[in-house]
Amino acid sequence: MKVLVIGPGGREHAIIRALLRDPAVDEVHSAPGNAGIASDVSVHPVDASNPEAVTNLARKLAVGLVVVGPEAPLAAGVADALREAGIPVFGPSREAAQLEASKAFAKQIMAAANVPTAMARVATASAEAEEALDTFGAPYVVKDDGLAAGKGVVVTEDRAVALAHAQECFAAGGTVVIEEFLDGPEVSLFVLSDGRSVLPLAPAQDFKRIGDDDAGPNTGGMGAYSPLPWAPSNLVDEVISRVAQPTIDEMACRGTPFVGVLYCGLAMTSRGLRVIEFNARFGDPETQAVLARLRTPLGGLLLAAATGELDEAEQLHWSNRTAVAVVVASENYPDKPRVGNRISGLDDAEALEDVQVLHAGTALDDEGHVVSAGGRVLAVVALGDGLEEARELAYKGVNLIELAGSQHRIDIALKASRGMVHVPSASTRSVSLDAPVSLDASVPTGATVEGRLL
Repeated sequence: MKVLVIGPGGREHAIIRALLRDPAVDEVHSAPGNAGIASDVSVHPVDASNPEAVTNLARKLAVGLVVVGPEAPLAAGVADALREAGIPVFGPSREAAQLEASKAFAKQIMAAANVPTAMARVATASAEAEEALDTFGAPYVVKDDGLAAGKGVVVTEDRAVALAHAQECFAAGGTVVIEEFLDGPEVSLFVLSDGRSVLPLAPAQDFKRIGDDDAGPNTGGMGAYSPLPWAPSNLVDEVISRVAQPTIDEMACRGTPFVGVLYCGLAMTSRGLRVIEFNARFGDPETQAVLARLRTPLGGLLLAAATGELDEAEQLHWSNRTAVAVVVASENYPDKPRVGNRISGLDDAEALEDVQVLHAGTALDDEGHVVSAGGRVLAVVALGDGLEEARELAYKGVNLIELAGSQHRIDIALKASRGMVHVPSASTRSVSLDAPVSLDASVPTGATVEGRLL
């Protein structure tokens, strides 16, 4: 099988590395790719968000499967154009991708499907935002309704900061979703879907803030690890029964079946499981950690989802080892990152046993040297016998890489390795299964949407 992977980042590099391990995949291409991807497979300078250009490339290459990585091409309708051309594609339609492109739409779907989530209000003006902030109180959670590359969320104790973020969104012509704060540790779970059936991957946890101990602004993600030694044994089953399958069923009932991967961002709160957000694609950097452990051939899984045959896919097999991914970011990220700096030590890091370097924001300069070309530059991913060993290997790789002004967190998976991550006791959770659920189909401005309580 010949596969085309759309996207320029670390998530796509991880997907490509996993596809190259699949004996049924004999050729992989990428568009547009990056410097690291280009060292592994053929890359093509195509605008990933141009449906016609991507479709023409897929036809020219005669691929048997297209995998769409980032959110922007999905929101632009790239998957729709490929399907219309009769090309199997792993990725949701533009309408189905609204689960990520609009947080208000996602809340509407969750309400209709009785999926547990945070109470929320949609606001389009400052007065509505102020009312919502006062309703929920601190900590304040304000989310840009549209796509923001993982950086459109502000969580703060400062009401003025929260309101300022809302006003920035309004000034740009957008709306915001203001939510109650969810306590407890966060979990990321990727669920493959063919529009009817669902198949979960292994849970992971990522680190969104730029600084150690979750200090500073949100980013696209500074690291991740998998599996989660502290997670309840029934976590995946609960997410499938309470979150993923109801959401996929609701999308199918609306005539917009979701084909691809549903990223479930979850909080293990004192009141039970709650959905923080949905994404319509693999998350970055969780993908780097999760796929490092996957032993089932990835190409066959993605093709089964793309062709409606996921229920016939083979059972998933995982390495019993632990994966830790540490992101190296450019100077001044997540503001205006400095780019164009040469990167050295990549080969030394890759030479370490059980370590791989996955490129995100990299390019080649005029002399053929690898340089930084984005905010998050690369991720060092290590497999170890437990969190401590995986952490040690990952940071050993990071320390071999030189990039002027670069930054990385030194606490990725640290608390988990020390047994310091705890799920709130079940005795503190609400046990009501009949809490009222708002099912307002339009989620109008100022409306409150609440998920069913556990």
